[in-house]
Amino acid sequence: MPDLDQILNRISSQMHDSDDWGEVAGYIPELADIDPAQFGIAVATAEGDLHAAGDAEIPFSVQSITKVFTLAIALGRAGDQLWQRVGREPSGRAFNSIVQLEQEQGRPRNPFINAGAIVTTDEVLGNRPPREALAEIVQFVRSAAGSDDIHINDAVAASETAFGNRNFALAHFLASCGNLKNPPALTLGTYFHHCALEMTVRELAMAGRFLVDAPGLPRLVSPTRIRRLNALMLTCGHYDGSGDFAYRVGLPGKSGVGGGILAIVPGRASIAVWSPGLNRYGNSQKGTEALARLARAMDWSVF
Repeated sequence: MPDLDQILNRISSQMHDSDDWGEVAGYIPELADIDPAQFGIAVATAEGDLHAAGDAEIPFSVQSITKVFTLAIALGRAGDQLWQRVGREPSGRAFNSIVQLEQEQGRPRNPFINAGAIVTTDEVLGNRPPREALAEIVQFVRSAAGSDDIHINDAVAASETAFGNRNFALAHFLASCGNLKNPPALTLGTYFHHCALEMTVRELAMAGRFLVDAPGLPRLVSPTRIRRLNALMLTCGHYDGSGDFAYRVGLPGKSGVGGGILAIVPGRASIAVWSPGLNRYGNSQKGTEALARLARAMDWSVF
């Protein structure tokens, strides 16, 4: 097996060879001033080892990566009935498209675009106070990562709430179609807060181990559900750039506009990368490039 530490250190160094870091998510004020020229990568293997390189100790806002965890919880609560409220097809449009939601008559195309994640958050919220739903989400992530040092950044959540007009529009449209059980403000408050979770790449790689499906790793969902979550990550996890990511990397992955990506090598490893600058799809530019290099170096692919 290739020397993973050596490969990660080489990739981290290569990421600094070019100054083309992409653009940070300027529409969220708390993320707008982050230096894009940062890069961290970590790999948690099925054997129980953790390898990391670069800025692996810097906490960052994982943003939409939490949609994987909330989907797992929502499926645990609703089972396959959840699919009556949200689809499983790639979007082919921007992650916050209102036009597509109208065309779909209020049933979001998949659970990883914003409208779909608002629906899954609404399912997790149920008929209880938002603080209870958030406590369940945070505890799920902490259990997956094996760490209690994972928290919500309230300043980021407040920033998203203050400038989340498009998400409010999506939520109100969902409500107008009868696809929200709770008032839009309650569901969105929960949504904005779980997207504001902060982790390092080390913590995120550890949190993704429950999707690897290997002996000795956290067993938080059934093997059947693990396969389905990975399938959705592969086909829908990078919005309208999902096909490009599958072509270049060949692994299930979920991105966030904070610059993080969680990728899974089934049976082998969980990978987390972070670099705040985004490409035109809203996915980490250097993170995508790094994962493509790592997949080639390790011969990791689902194809």
